[in-house]
Amino acid sequence: MAYMLLAFGWWSVLLLRKNEEAHVANVNELAYRMAVERRIEAPADFRETQRYRDLTSQFERQQAMIIGEAVFLVLSLAGGIYLLFRSLRQEISAAQQQRNFLLSITHELKSPLAGIRLVLETFQKRKELKPEIQQKLSTNALAETDRLTALVNDLLLSAKLENVYQINEEEVDLGSLIQDAADQVAMKYKTANIHVDIETDLRPVVGDRLGLTSVAVNLLENAAKYSQPNPVIHTSLQRGGARELIWEVSDNGIGIPDREKRRIWTKFYRVGSEDTRKTKGTGLGLYIVKRLVERHGGTLEVMDNEPKGTKFMIYLPTKGAD
Repeated sequence: MAYMLLAFGWWSVLLLRKNEEAHVANVNELAYRMAVERRIEAPADFRETQRYRDLTSQFERQQAMIIGEAVFLVLSLAGGIYLLFRSLRQEISAAQQQRNFLLSITHELKSPLAGIRLVLETFQKRKELKPEIQQKLSTNALAETDRLTALVNDLLLSAKLENVYQINEEEVDLGSLIQDAADQVAMKYKTANIHVDIETDLRPVVGDRLGLTSVAVNLLENAAKYSQPNPVIHTSLQRGGARELIWEVSDNGIGIPDREKRRIWTKFYRVGSEDTRKTKGTGLGLYIVKRLVERHGGTLEVMDNEPKGTKFMIYLPTKGAD
């Protein structure tokens, strides 16, 4: 790029010099002719003639045109290079996201399958297991099956949210739904300390119960996963207006850097690289959350929690909203 800019600059200087030389030659020639024809008495009189003023005006226009075209070409080149590099960065980012997704989905599929296989092989090889061991192995296998089911459901839901997802509208007690989701996540993450604060006598939300459950579980599971080893999670629901509910989920985790906050809603996007990441996931959770909240006519935002961690704020219309 530097070479091309220097080349444009040098060509512009050459054109300006050539134009100036041509102007000087034209002026001298015209002055000589007018002197021969005795149309001027002295060389100084030539600069007062209309012909000289016309030549000078034409010269200045040509100089301005050369400079303007040079500036336009340089700006066009710079703009083209900028767009090229931006497109390249986007392609690299998309490729990295796809790679991260393939790595994560491979891990998320192989791990539960390996666990289920191990349980089945244990039952096959050891016919006389103690009942408590059988119970423990069966529980582990069922947990891995649930993990696979949740993964498949997320994949299907994210695909539906692209264009064909239909909300099955019904009145939903959002407070009760949040409490059930908190209980479900607390069972999965034994060390998580989840505080639920639901205001009484809230209007119901008209929406899809399964979709809203997915929002609650995804937010609470994210909070638990990224707040190890001792997650402290607060979720609350309160009136935000006559026909609006404010739903908050906050944690004491690692937080989200400011530069990543706008990107976390992107499909398959996860902070960092799959090669070094320790937390499980596919990068679909927050994408699903955002799309479902928007389908319910709501909005959401993410911010830093105090003294550390992340806070999500969701604003949903209630029954009877205009």
